[in-house]
Amino acid sequence: MNIKSLQQFQVYLQANVKPDTYHILMTIVADLPRLLVINLACGFAVTYVLHAGGSLFQNIVFSMFIGTSAYTLIKLFKRLFWGAGKPHTLGFYVMCLMVAPLALFIGMAIAYFVFNYPIPNISKFRWSYLGSVIIMTCIVSLIAAWSFWSRSRMAELQAAAETEKAKNAGIEKQAMQAQLQMLQAQIEPHMLFNTLANLQGLIAIDPPRAQHMLAQLIVYLRNTLSSSRSEQTTLKQEFTLMQAYLELLAIRMGKRLQYTLDLPEDLQQTPIAPMLLQPLVENAIKHGLEPKMEGGSIHVVAEKQGSQLHLKVIDTGLGLPFNYDDSKNVSSAANNIGNANIRERLQALYGTQASLSLQANQPEGAIAHLSIPIN
Repeated sequence: MNIKSLQQFQVYLQANVKPDTYHILMTIVADLPRLLVINLACGFAVTYVLHAGGSLFQNIVFSMFIGTSAYTLIKLFKRLFWGAGKPHTLGFYVMCLMVAPLALFIGMAIAYFVFNYPIPNISKFRWSYLGSVIIMTCIVSLIAAWSFWSRSRMAELQAAAETEKAKNAGIEKQAMQAQLQMLQAQIEPHMLFNTLANLQGLIAIDPPRAQHMLAQLIVYLRNTLSSSRSEQTTLKQEFTLMQAYLELLAIRMGKRLQYTLDLPEDLQQTPIAPMLLQPLVENAIKHGLEPKMEGGSIHVVAEKQGSQLHLKVIDTGLGLPFNYDDSKNVSSAANNIGNANIRERLQALYGTQASLSLQANQPEGAIAHLSIPIN
């Protein structure tokens, strides 16, 4: 029977046998190799240490029946005395000692029957030899019981460790989700408050533009409501939100802002964490284009290179500070909170496989480069 057949048989048992019975059967199957080794060792010991007579084959067969009888009796009495619970350690070993002589006689009787030997008269037994065999059986039973007990204990500890590991993983996942929601919540109000402040100013001086901005804001909020509260969105949805966001800013900045969005068709359904692009675009406008008298342009592009997705926000604004060092990932300043949040989210979601870097754009402006792994 090959490994595939054994796996199919195991699946069949798991589907058609009660859980308790299945567990007992699997325990017996796991114990069989160790039981066979112990029985073989006893057969060799009887032949070459005790010099009990008989061939090696006969002694091995006798040892197999005696050892299997002892194993079966120990299992039965353990179930009888302690049920499915954990047995008392001292009581378990005392039971093994008491079972050993009974297992010896049962195993020998079965072996005599198999070989078709006449069962000897008890009065003609060689009691000195039989006493040595009984002592050896008791010792072997204790050793075997300790071996199986240790294996069972190790399995219990391993199962407990796996349970604890799964529990810790669940707690860690919940903590990560809470952290991501907190970081995301820091980003969204930043954009919303800025837009509402601009809208408040426009209402008094230019009601038609204020109405148009309000309409665009409604479109933006309607589209962002579902994706910004979920763990994942798509590049198409993110670019749609970016377009609505940039339309809002274009109303306020007028001709001082031009933008282009470049998303290849084959990347539109690529999954991505929400609200990663918006703070990069917001920083480019707030620190690059708005302070610049003539404004500038923003180009958002997505491309795939191997197993990495590269997202770039390229602007022609004022650029980075002259002493900016991207390797330090400065995040303490208030104007870097968006980038700091993105880096923390990337670390929580992808570990070292994702990165955010800022570099100078030529001849002017800056490039925010976001790299994340994709399947």
